[in-house]
Amino acid sequence: MVFSSTTVTKGRGKGIAVNIGMKTEIGKIAKTLASTSVVTRTPLQKKLEILAYALFGLAIILAIIVFGVNKWLVNNEVVIYAISLGISVIPEGLVAVITLTMAFGVRQMAKNYAIVRKLNALEALGSVTNICSDKTGTLTQSKMIATDAWLPGDGLYRISGRNGFSPEGKIYRCGTNGTNETSEIEVEDEEVTSDNMRYAFTRLVQASALCNMAVIKKGKGDDEWHAIGDPTESALQVFAHKAGLSKPVLTAEPFKFELVQEYAFDTELKRMSVVCKEKSTDAYYVFLKGATESVLNQCTKIQFGENEVNLDREKFGPELYNELEKLASKGMRVLSLAYRRVIKSDIEISKWTREKADTDMIFLGLVGIYDPPRPESKAAIQRCFGAGIEVHMLTGDHPTTASAIAKEIGILPLLWSPELENEGKFNSQLVMTAAQFDALSDAEVDNLSELPKVIARCIPDTKVKMIDALHRRNKYVAMTGDGVNDSPSLKKADVGIAMGLGGSDVAKQASDIVLSDDNFATIVNAIAEGRRIFSNIQKFILHLLSGNSGEIVTLIIGLSFIDSDGISVNPMSPLQILFLNMITSSPPAMGLGVERASSDIMRYPPRSKGGLFTWEVIIDMIYYGIVLGGLSLANFVIVVYAIGNGNLGQNCNSSPFGQECAPNDPTCDPIALEIACHQIYRARGTTFATITYILLIHAYNCRSLRDPIWTMKLYDNKILFWSVFGGLLTAIPTFYIPELNSKVFKQLGIGYEWGLIVGAVIIFEIFVEVYKFMKRRYLKPLEIVEGEGLKRQYSLNEYP
Repeated sequence: MVFSSTTVTKGRGKGIAVNIGMKTEIGKIAKTLASTSVVTRTPLQKKLEILAYALFGLAIILAIIVFGVNKWLVNNEVVIYAISLGISVIPEGLVAVITLTMAFGVRQMAKNYAIVRKLNALEALGSVTNICSDKTGTLTQSKMIATDAWLPGDGLYRISGRNGFSPEGKIYRCGTNGTNETSEIEVEDEEVTSDNMRYAFTRLVQASALCNMAVIKKGKGDDEWHAIGDPTESALQVFAHKAGLSKPVLTAEPFKFELVQEYAFDTELKRMSVVCKEKSTDAYYVFLKGATESVLNQCTKIQFGENEVNLDREKFGPELYNELEKLASKGMRVLSLAYRRVIKSDIEISKWTREKADTDMIFLGLVGIYDPPRPESKAAIQRCFGAGIEVHMLTGDHPTTASAIAKEIGILPLLWSPELENEGKFNSQLVMTAAQFDALSDAEVDNLSELPKVIARCIPDTKVKMIDALHRRNKYVAMTGDGVNDSPSLKKADVGIAMGLGGSDVAKQASDIVLSDDNFATIVNAIAEGRRIFSNIQKFILHLLSGNSGEIVTLIIGLSFIDSDGISVNPMSPLQILFLNMITSSPPAMGLGVERASSDIMRYPPRSKGGLFTWEVIIDMIYYGIVLGGLSLANFVIVVYAIGNGNLGQNCNSSPFGQECAPNDPTCDPIALEIACHQIYRARGTTFATITYILLIHAYNCRSLRDPIWTMKLYDNKILFWSVFGGLLTAIPTFYIPELNSKVFKQLGIGYEWGLIVGAVIIFEIFVEVYKFMKRRYLKPLEIVEGEGLKRQYSLNEYP
């Protein structure tokens, strides 16, 4: 049964469609994945929901305080004051700023080849502590090149030419390493040609070309060679071309090989075989390739030169695996090849099963295929370690191949070797096979001091077990996958990452992010972008809520200003508060939302899952709010009591002229009332301007929790710069446009008070910088320091 959406890269056949769409097996899987996807709120949504309830409760409490201070004598003035407090509590621009920040983040990640399918991935990326990645095509270039071959008796062959799929190159026989006394080869670096090609090597090349569904050819529009099919098979096909025995040559005269039967590669058996008929002799040949342990189990003989020798596993096994280790230790994927010649009738061959075909094979030798790491992989992995993120390689390759590549790109320490690991020089086994890892119980896995960095011969179920083990350690996991069988692990991971180039549709459907370039460095860049988004959300929430805190402090203490009628005098009007929250605070907050990532964003440890409101951020909000509210109230008091006459007048919340005097009331002085209300209106304008300009400058303070303001460039964030500059200008008309100032904003134009406002801004900055200095000196650094956590360097001193 062939599932829908399967990409055919090798083999051929005819099929009958038995179902389409969602009625196919893959459609059923996709339907199951969709039906089990419970729409849950993201951690950010949960935190913001808690914040909304907390602010709503705070607004109710503040309203009760207002009514209580006024002895529950509720009139229009008291209600307006309570509403003003309620407005000051709510950060009205928060939803718009978060939406804008998320949209910018999605667009930026798409530019960097990471397509976000689910917005909660943007939040989760900032919390990732472990990345489980495949090797081929993600950490490496997926440009397989056959570089070495080894045959019993003949020894090592070197294959030159590493120009992609170009078949230009030569093959040299380098002899043996001296372990085989019966070797016929006495020369080294002898070029292999059609005239001196040995029999065993000829069969090896035939097996490479014929047990192979890949095709290489030149492009029509250019002179570049291109491959169609599996990268590993493409490398073998290039090898056969270099030897002069490519598939087109072998299927033509004089060989005339014809494919009769194909047994496709089986991930469990780890081998593939074909049956070919050589028409020139009417003989059948079975060619087999795959993992060495799988191929060797099907062999009974060895091709030793031109002779077939019975396979003595006890004698030949150590030599074979020693050569395999040598090739794999260079980071090569090592394949073994075998064949046998059969004289049977066509009818007998047509009835063969895989088990019948893959028996009594003759072992030919090994081919080493090198897949070079991506140039950016090592630097990306070092960025991960510097950011407190651990990288695990989960691959189907041989353990030695996987560990060699892992050492080359920095997943394993350079000091690591199987011998040192076997001697117990490391605290835990850093390299395991899937069979070893799967054999461990959950309790045994949990008892490991460190989970393996490399799991070789990996299968999809091993990935799920690895995720479960990491989750039990309270880790946040990003998992890569491309096949249909990877869907469960992608779904189970906190961040599922599918491959866009080579991934299946089901894997993409189960993932949170799709990589359009299948590059590990893109994952790291996406994590950095996720951290930037989270950091920016934290910055603008700090800015918005510290402003709200300042307004609350101003209005709550402002309850103590009681006029002669026993009514509290508003330090700010409701429209002033709305102007502060919507016009003054929101644009700078949007500027903070698109702030570029700081250069040290990947030197911070992963944030906790609920780390939006840390204690540091909460204390910052309260501190900044108290200082802001205190300075604005101080200016209000100076204008009313120090410079003014201290008279709070009557009805100064509604009119700059105060209460109208009743006819024939000798105790009422309209001039005195007007003077009193004018100074209240000027004091209210001073308070409004103080909070406005402090909040605008404070946006630059919020760009960093601890860095001083003079370390920040003024114009590198253009949106923030122009929003602050625009805010400085926008507030001025509210003071001096007649009617707008007195009837709408309940304030009057100010003059000498600008000196108080400038002084308040300077004092606020002094308080901020002293506070940040104390944090830098006494709090634990935000960055991961050398020798701490995953940034530590492995050394001999760590050995027990």
